[in-house]
Amino acid sequence: VQLQASGGGLVQAGGSLRLSCAASERIFSINVMGWYRQAPGKQRELVAVMTSGGNANYADSVKGRFTISRDNTKMTVDLQMNSLKPEDTAVYFCHLGIPKYDYWGQGTQVTVSS
Repeated sequence: VQLQASGGGLVQAGGSLRLSCAASERIFSINVMGWYRQAPGKQRELVAVMTSGGNANYADSVKGRFTISRDNTKMTVDLQMNSLKPEDTAVYFCHLGIPKYDYWGQGTQVTVSS
């Protein structure tokens, strides 16, 4: 399975961006799709994920600002990011988790200027 992400870019603080990710094939088993991010010098961290059953989990730092959504038929996952802060600057990675395996997208840069 390949993951293709898009939508990163440069935005001023307080602005919005939307990230999109599409998997190359449909997964019929229980799975989780979502986004992680990695800032320079820091470990990769969870941003938001959603199970195929619709349960979402967000990092505390993005709750109330980011919204994750997904389409199980199309195998896509989107991340609407509002009220962006400079500390949101990172490379964002799309992730697909199935039992015993993880898939990662290539990463898309999000830069928030102050």
